[in-house]
Amino acid sequence: MAGRHVTILYGVLLAAASAAAGAWYAGSRIESPADAAARTAPPPPSPILVPVEEKVLSAEIITRGTARFGLPQPVSLAPSPLKAGPGLITALPARNAPLNEGDVMLSASGRPVFVLRGDIPAYRDLVPGVSGDDVRQLKQALKRLGFDPGSDDGLYDPRTSDAVAQWYRAKGWEAFGPTRDQLAALRTLEREHQEAVRAKFAAEAAGAAADLAINASRATASHQVRTATLENSSRILPRSAADGSVPSAVPLAVETERAKAEYANTAAEADFAAQIADRAIIVLDPRQTDTARAAAEAKVQVARAARERIRLEGQMAIQAAERETMMVSNRMEIARGAAHAARLEGERNVRAAQDARKLAAIDIGMATARADQAAADLAAAKGRLGVQIPLDEVVFIRNLPVRVEEVSVTVGGHASGQIMTVTDNQVSIDSSLALDAAPLVQPGMPVAIDEQALGVKATGTVELVANTPGTRGVDGYHFYMGVRVDPTPIRLEGFSLRLTIPIQSTKGAVTAVPVSALSLSTDGSSRVQVARDGVLEYVTVRPGLTAGGLVEVAATDRKLAPGQLVVVGYGNREATQ
Repeated sequence: MAGRHVTILYGVLLAAASAAAGAWYAGSRIESPADAAARTAPPPPSPILVPVEEKVLSAEIITRGTARFGLPQPVSLAPSPLKAGPGLITALPARNAPLNEGDVMLSASGRPVFVLRGDIPAYRDLVPGVSGDDVRQLKQALKRLGFDPGSDDGLYDPRTSDAVAQWYRAKGWEAFGPTRDQLAALRTLEREHQEAVRAKFAAEAAGAAADLAINASRATASHQVRTATLENSSRILPRSAADGSVPSAVPLAVETERAKAEYANTAAEADFAAQIADRAIIVLDPRQTDTARAAAEAKVQVARAARERIRLEGQMAIQAAERETMMVSNRMEIARGAAHAARLEGERNVRAAQDARKLAAIDIGMATARADQAAADLAAAKGRLGVQIPLDEVVFIRNLPVRVEEVSVTVGGHASGQIMTVTDNQVSIDSSLALDAAPLVQPGMPVAIDEQALGVKATGTVELVANTPGTRGVDGYHFYMGVRVDPTPIRLEGFSLRLTIPIQSTKGAVTAVPVSALSLSTDGSSRVQVARDGVLEYVTVRPGLTAGGLVEVAATDRKLAPGQLVVVGYGNREATQ
């Protein structure tokens, strides 16, 4: 029983101890409102300080673009008039094959097709004697390849032909020489020139004969007048002799016959000379037949015989005159009429001979002009027979080298029309600019190209900014921009790259602070708060270029040095820990 009471007593004591402990704990957790407010009050704010920097500031536009080779450009061939038709392709380049200046891009029917740099596409055969800007760009290309085509005057001359021949041989090909048609045309011109020369000689011979005819006509006219005068005198002299005024009329009659004989001989000589001249004209003319030549020779022989006959007749007439006596009738009026008629006949013959000489001079002029023109045509044709470049053996491309993008024809097809597409080896990037950024970017601006994921770093230049939005595959809220990439060993084509374009920059390192460090004073000026020896003070500044979260500043009243701390805001120190 006593043990039971002891147990109950211990239980009561334990309960009392537990209640006392709970009361003490509850009392220790209770605080007054003042204590609670003091405990929860924030600590005083502290300034956030950053150092002043000295660096080059630049504002920039960042966009992205996809790299590619230059824009594809088609390559076409036109058939050459020097050849019968377009050749059949016998060899083609592989895709992505590089083509440098002077290379053979393909071959057709055993002939090469070269590629040269030039702005003017091939549009005609380049042959000796032609001139123009296409010839000038050919000569410039030959000089770049190490061959000397002569002066840069745009004329395809013999030195150009030699340079082209050397170029073909250096590439293992035979230069294109004269064609059969050109050689046949040359032979035709040679025949025409020979005929023109013969015609000129014939006209000159006819002119010489006309000169002789004039002289003969004048001599004949003079002789006829003199003969008529002598006959008239011979009719008057016998009557005078009967009056005893002259000793005898016989010597005068003899002189008359002698004059006749001289005239006849002169006329015969003139006719003989004319026949010889006619024979020369016929002999020199290759178009005359053998019959005509024989007839001309016969006329010469007849004239020779007539000359001999007249000579003999003259001698006989002189002898007869010596035998005659003074048997002259009164025929004075008839003799005077005969003298007048002889004078008129002589004048007519002389005039006709002079007209014939004028016609002969015209013939000589025309024949000479034809001969000169034929000689000039022949010389020009010979000058065009040098080495030449057919239209379908050269392709001019503005920028070289290029790479083959796509081949449009197959081996065995015709080498005409579009044969392939090439691009230059220059890598370009297609990109776009926002509407507000496009006016700030101009062609020629430098571009920094990078992509951290690929480890790419390169440089380039803005090549093109479209004038209107929504062109070249970009949407209506952007302008197309093309960037030309500087040479780099890294393959960029096909990759998306980041482009950074600086649009404004300081000329050198400037003092810069974060934009958040600037504030406005009551007078509207800009200022920054600087920590000096634990004390914050305001410094008035002039802001400049803003870029990358920094702003260029220049202190107006005291020095602001790099490394000094400026306030960019305030914060709880514990919260910032």
